[in-house]
Formats: sequence, structure tokens, C-alpha cells
Amino acid sequence: MSQAADRIFANPRASDVGMIAGVSAAHFVSHFYMLVLPPLFVFVRADYGVSYTELGLALTTLNVVSAVLQTPAGFLVDRIDARLVLVAGLLLQALGYAIAAAFDSYWVLVAMFALIGLGNTVYHPADYALLSHRISAERMSQAYSVHTFSGMLGSAAAPVSMLLMHSLFGWRGAFFGAAILGFAVAAILFFRRDVAPAPKISKTQAATDSQTTWHLLLSRPILISLLFFMLLSFANGGLQNYSVVALGALYGTTPIAANAALSANLVLSATGVLLGGWIAGRTARHGVVAAFGLAASALAIMLLGAVDPSALLLLVLMSLAGLCSGMIMPSRDMLVRAVTPPGAFGKVFGFVTNGFNLAGVVSPLIFGALMDHGEPRAVFLLIGTCSLLAVATVAMSTRPRVKS
Repeated sequence: MSQAADRIFANPRASDVGMIAGVSAAHFVSHFYMLVLPPLFVFVRADYGVSYTELGLALTTLNVVSAVLQTPAGFLVDRIDARLVLVAGLLLQALGYAIAAAFDSYWVLVAMFALIGLGNTVYHPADYALLSHRISAERMSQAYSVHTFSGMLGSAAAPVSMLLMHSLFGWRGAFFGAAILGFAVAAILFFRRDVAPAPKISKTQAATDSQTTWHLLLSRPILISLLFFMLLSFANGGLQNYSVVALGALYGTTPIAANAALSANLVLSATGVLLGGWIAGRTARHGVVAAFGLAASALAIMLLGAVDPSALLLLVLMSLAGLCSGMIMPSRDMLVRAVTPPGAFGKVFGFVTNGFNLAGVVSPLIFGALMDHGEPRAVFLLIGTCSLLAVATVAMSTRPRVKS
């Protein structure tokens, strides 16, 4: 059944490239938009005369709205044209940043970040639905890897871009610049015409789908996938946000050395995503690839918590952890695709990628508490443990597609 569906929706190479480029551009914007405000915290705070906690309320609002509405957005993606849903999300976010810049009001800023959070809900379900339905099977893993890599580029580009625009136009001008980016990508996607139409769902299938949706989402393979995403996001968030301070508290590592190691981790993680896409395209044993990468990453991070590393060893271990964690991401996406029935990619990916949001809520609280209680070593041990637990979820996952 899956092979027949892949043949039906397979596109010529040129169409594949165009679709991957368009969806990846949207994913670039989604990650860019998550980091528009943080580099400008000090300037926005001074302008409005608010505390960092009050300013953080804007980001909290964004994440809460995203967590609550991302799964419903996945349902919408499976009902109507995913491309148009993706365009709408880009427009909402761009409009939110433009209005936040135009109005001199802290509460308008908070309200617009709720709107930005609403727009943010569409990316994962729409992106994965478009790639899963419209990219030929032999290029699926590469499509997933380029998609993930583009998001990483967006995260890397945001801080320096926002600070540069602030130096030229102020923080409001920087917000307007970010909005222009979203409007431009939305226009490109809107006026693009796909060679292959999206798969149509019959009335009978739609009725059956409405009756079995929650049975599908609460099935064992999908819940395991949700847990998988939560554990990965929890571990990555802990490493990226707390490794620098934990290394300083544990070994007296200088901020320069710790940040250099973290930068190496992030660069090698992006490189690993592309390597992982190449590997995933040449094997069907995605679970083995994911388990190997997770175990190697866990070992490297746990070693950091066990021994006082030299500067060179710190760089090597952080780079190895980044390369291995990035390498498993295309296989991660292929594992979810393998347990998703045709016509349900939007809702399933919308549901399981909520693991990012859930981990983002609890991760700062837990790792922050470890640092506050003088347990920096536990930061690395917990990160490694979460990676090993993710290996267990891979072992528990089932290979066949879930029947709808």
C-alpha cells in the first residue's frame, strides 16, 4: 500500500527540488522567527521600561498558543491544501511582527506574540505533509534532512541579522525587516504551482478518519514517537542552554572555551543532519541509525560529566555529540513517517512535534533547578540519560504503518 502511494505521488526531480526549496524556506523563517526577540531583549526592555520577566511573557504566550493549537492545525492541514495553510501561517507571523513594531504598546507586543504563536502552529504539520505527499520516495530522507538543516540555518542567522538591522534601523525597524522576510516567502509559496496535486480524501475516508483520529494519535507507535521527540528536545535544550554555565561551575571552564565548544556542537549538528539524510537514503534500518547516534551522543555528554576535560577533549566531545545528534534527525522523521497512515501526515506530525513545545516548558525548570542546587554534573548526566531513554523508544517503536 505504501509503495503504491509513493508511486502515485512521486514527482519529477525538478518538482521535488522546487517543493523542497519552498518548504525549507518556510522552515528557515519559522526558526528565524523564534529568535527575533531574544537578541533585542535589552533594547525592547529599555524602550518599554519592563522587567525581563514581563518581556519573557511574550515568549511564554507564543509557546503556550503553539502547544495548544499545533495538533488542531495538523487536522486542518489534512483537510485542505497544506501549501495554503503554510502561507497563512507565514502571513500571520509576519503581520504579528509588523504590528508589534508599529504600535508603541507593551500589551500589543504580548498580543502579537500570541498571533505569532498561532502562525507557528502550522509549520511542522504543513511542512511534513507537503514533503510526505509530494516528494518522490527515493528522495524523502534527503528532503527531511534539507528541511531540518534549513531550520538550523534560520536559528543561526537570526541573532546576527536582528542585531545588524537594529544597528541600522532600531529594534522596530529590525521587526519590520523580519516581517518582510515572512511576507516574501509567503508570496513565493502562494504563487508557486505544484506539478502533482495533493492527495484527495474521499467522503467515506473522511468520515472514517473523523471517527478514528484520536484512536490513531493515542495509539502506541504515535505516543512512542511523541515521547521520542520530547526526550530529544529535552536533551538538546539542556545542552544548548545550560552546558556553558554547567562547565563553568563544574570545572571552571572559561566562557570563551565553553561557548567555542557549544558553537562546534551546533555546527557539527547541522553537518550531521546532511550526513544523516545521505545515510537514511541508503538504508531502511532507520531505527539502527537513530539508536547508534543517540548512544554515541549520550556517551560523549556523560564523559563530560565524569571527567575534567582539556580544552581539546571538550571540543572533541561536544563536536561528536553534535554530529551524532544531528545525524539521527532524518532517521527520526522517517521513523514517524513509517507509522503514519496515508492522509494523516499533518495531524500525526503536528501531534508528535508537540514534544518540542512540551519539553520547552519543563526543560528550563528542571535544568535551572539543578544549577540552583549546585548540581552541574547532574546536568550532563541527565542529558545523557534522556538520550539513552530515547534509544529505548526506538527499540519499542513498530515498523509497519498504523492502520486507520
